[in-house]
Amino acid sequence: MKSITEQLLSIISDWKGIPDKSAYNIREDSGCAGRQSTANIEIISKTDRPGIDIRVKAGTKGETVYIPACITHSNVDDLVYNDFYIGEDADVTVVAGCGVHVEGEEESKHNGVHRFYLEKNSRVVYLEKHVGTGEGNGNRAINPVTWATLGEGSYMEMDTSQLGGVDITVRDTKATLLKDAKLVVKEKLMTDGSDTAESKFEVTLAGDGSGVQLTSRSVAKGKSEQTFRSRIIGNAVCTGHSECDAIIMDEGVVHAIPELTARSVDAALIHEAAIGKIAGEQLTKLMTLGLSEKEAEQKIIEGFLK
Repeated sequence: MKSITEQLLSIISDWKGIPDKSAYNIREDSGCAGRQSTANIEIISKTDRPGIDIRVKAGTKGETVYIPACITHSNVDDLVYNDFYIGEDADVTVVAGCGVHVEGEEESKHNGVHRFYLEKNSRVVYLEKHVGTGEGNGNRAINPVTWATLGEGSYMEMDTSQLGGVDITVRDTKATLLKDAKLVVKEKLMTDGSDTAESKFEVTLAGDGSGVQLTSRSVAKGKSEQTFRSRIIGNAVCTGHSECDAIIMDEGVVHAIPELTARSVDAALIHEAAIGKIAGEQLTKLMTLGLSEKEAEQKIIEGFLK
């Protein structure tokens, strides 16, 4: 494993060396830099395309699987397909994330397609961090695709963040929820310079008692531009709530484009969106405590994205 990979891993997955009892697959520059399965979590290479299958046995409790991807230099175009099969009544944490390091003029790109299949009463917490590093002028592009099918009574929580260094990103998330399934999504995003970011969410509430809570918080600095698209489709007795909160700074641009579709009289769907600047009274209050204007702005942003 390269030293740059180790540095990126510490940022995106709090990596502190090889975990003795956890399953993991480390992707480095389109190859595998290390893999380990456990008695309950098996990781197998695909034979028809780049990527892996992760199979979690029914009833597995309290285990973590790490699947980070790292790019360590310019001129890499990486594409990977990872499929997760979560057995009935399992409860696991998936630590994903991607780091792209560029020192040259050429672009490096990671496209990751993650598909989740949750069986009855299973539970998944999905943690994903993205970061770009390096002094090169080439673009750092990360385009995550997440598709999920949540079986009866299952639960999935997605906590995703991109807080710097990624020049281009398109984030595409789709989910279908069956009876009594629940999905919670928490997205945190910051762009700067000439960065562009697009987040697309489409959730179909197909079963009675299903529900989704979708929250996106973002900060657009410099001349960066963000687009947030959300669509919640209620086909049954269900609840759906989408919330987009954004702070604009400098010459940043934010688009919020919500869509709600109800095909049942018992579908309760809500969308909220708020876009604005940092309030002057917040800056003034922190500056009276001894912070400079820049330090006060940073504190406010950190609290907003927490």
